[in-house]
Amino acid sequence: MAHDRQDREEKIVYVGDSRVRKRTKPIAPKDFSAYPGKSEVFVPNFLLKEWMVGVVVLVGFLLLVLQEKAPLGYPADPLKADFIPMPDWYFLFLYQLLKYPYTSQDWVVFGTFVLPALGFLALLLAPFLDRGPERRFYRRPIASSVMLLSLLAMIHLTVVAWDHYKHELATKGITPEHIQREQELKEQKQSGQPPQAGGGGGTRPVAIVGKDEPGYSIYQKATCVMCHGADLAGKPGAPKLLGIGDKYDKQGILDIIHKGTPSGVMPAQYDALKSKGLSDADIEQLAEWLAKQKSS
Repeated sequence: MAHDRQDREEKIVYVGDSRVRKRTKPIAPKDFSAYPGKSEVFVPNFLLKEWMVGVVVLVGFLLLVLQEKAPLGYPADPLKADFIPMPDWYFLFLYQLLKYPYTSQDWVVFGTFVLPALGFLALLLAPFLDRGPERRFYRRPIASSVMLLSLLAMIHLTVVAWDHYKHELATKGITPEHIQREQELKEQKQSGQPPQAGGGGGTRPVAIVGKDEPGYSIYQKATCVMCHGADLAGKPGAPKLLGIGDKYDKQGILDIIHKGTPSGVMPAQYDALKSKGLSDADIEQLAEWLAKQKSS
């Protein structure tokens, strides 16, 4: 465009016409009379409504996340044999499905790849297989039946997985971490102590009890110090012994020394201690000293 601001009478020349043309015909709405019920165009009417609903749901999730802190579990311990890993509740049906013989072991490819692929393929082909104009679910028996059967199967597998998990806890005598945290917080509240964050009592500092007693000298002489450390804090592959007196008494520690742990994580150490020149009296004194190692 050539334009001289000093001469207002000069002719304006447009290089290319970028002006928006005036619409002379009114926009006719699309005809949905052939479809029963309320119908509208997908873009932008229906899409805008769905977007607004999604925004409201997202804001609700954000408010819930800001209101509650993330539940932190205890530090991971690879030697903890009594831990039962469990997925989140919305994956329990898949967790249970992979336990069955036809989806595990020799059929693990079928359970982990073929079945999920069939599910995704069914979702992709659903708009092409069910193309009827009817929207009422009882007038669409095939799609409604598949949906109800899938929902019932997911509910059944979820309930079975949760019942099996509770049965395992009862059989092995395991207390879940969230219940342990609740019990520890309750005990701390009753004793007047401030609540511990994160992993509960696992973050509370614990000192060695009776470091000047003969039991500590026996501990240093024994093979225990090689795995559990001179400060009883443990090493990679071996748990800490600080606070072990909260879990075992003298007889319980002696049973572990003679027989090992029931899970087999720690084998019997009696022969190894005897080979170090420790007598039975020394071993009993060591067990008595370890039983004194309490967190309080």
